[in-house]
Amino acid sequence: MAFESLSDKLQNVFKNLRGKGRLSEADVKTALKKLRWLFWKQMLTLR
Repeated sequence: MAFESLSDKLQNVFKNLRGKGRLSEADVKTALKKLRWLFWKQMLTLR
């Protein structure tokens, strides 16, 4: 279940990136920040 939720959240991050015509540096930084947060949160749940 935890991985399904993670998968959905990851898909949303990349869906938001794909929805933009041209990516700015701020878009990439925001996406990376969200990805780091998701992986950190997932790592804590697995402990």
